[in-house]
Amino acid sequence: MSRFQLLTDAQWSLIEDLLPVRTGKKGRPFRDARSMVEGIIYRYRCGIAWRDVPEVFGPWQTIWTWHRRMSAEGTWDLVLARLLAAADEAGIINWAVSVDSTIARAHQHATNITRDTGGWVELHESGEEPPDHGIGRSRGGLTSKIHHLVDGHGRPLVVLVGAGQAHDGPVLEHLLAHLKVQRRGPGRPRTRPDRLRADKAYSSRATRQRLRRRGIVAVIPEPSDQIRHRKRRGTQGGRPPALDTEDYKGRNVVERGFNATKQWRGLATRYDKLALVYRGAAVLRAITLWLPHLSDTP
Repeated sequence: MSRFQLLTDAQWSLIEDLLPVRTGKKGRPFRDARSMVEGIIYRYRCGIAWRDVPEVFGPWQTIWTWHRRMSAEGTWDLVLARLLAAADEAGIINWAVSVDSTIARAHQHATNITRDTGGWVELHESGEEPPDHGIGRSRGGLTSKIHHLVDGHGRPLVVLVGAGQAHDGPVLEHLLAHLKVQRRGPGRPRTRPDRLRADKAYSSRATRQRLRRRGIVAVIPEPSDQIRHRKRRGTQGGRPPALDTEDYKGRNVVERGFNATKQWRGLATRYDKLALVYRGAAVLRAITLWLPHLSDTP
């Protein structure tokens, strides 16, 4: 396999029929749709400008337009949904999930665009570009966050993008709302994990109550300020929340998953102006993380 090719023939066969053969309804068919996907992967792996994508993949304008439209139309999400359905059928999804986010510094090429920073829209929904383009100002400057809900082995189940200064806690509700793993055959999609591992940023009473109502075991430590507040209230503060310290050790899979995600330089640093394009690349990275496990599944 050459350095210009990441996907094997077996992996390509799993997603080929879901990808469009042209950029628009009236556009000319691609010479090779596979080269389009490989070109997008190469760009984000190397973190180069679109104009610098090698000509072996085809015209860079066509590659960018294709990625832009598929990100907005939710094509990458459809591909990931199919892989998750296949993984669930094969029984390789570990439903002890973990949640966290990682910061990506926004390059100056991503920030020279008009942004409405006064709104409350922080998360990108498929096909909708948020007014702030998923970029916010935090201690590290202009940044974005990639939010992941991963299975027990650190493989992404849900991918969202938000502004870098936004708190992680409120995002959990959105991540769980997007967790819908289709079943092959009869039956509704699976939307409820067995347990959820998270750090102290997700330790709020509302979060714990929401998980309890849905029958999801919360493996979340209590931060020191909440402990002091509970003790100060005495008996009215209630009992401390239960924490399985041994099970909590498994939360590090989400950190290892981010390490794999950020091996793509174009995700470790954000060069894209549009949040939907950047998120599309993050979903594509999730696809490439799942493909090796499914192409080897009999």
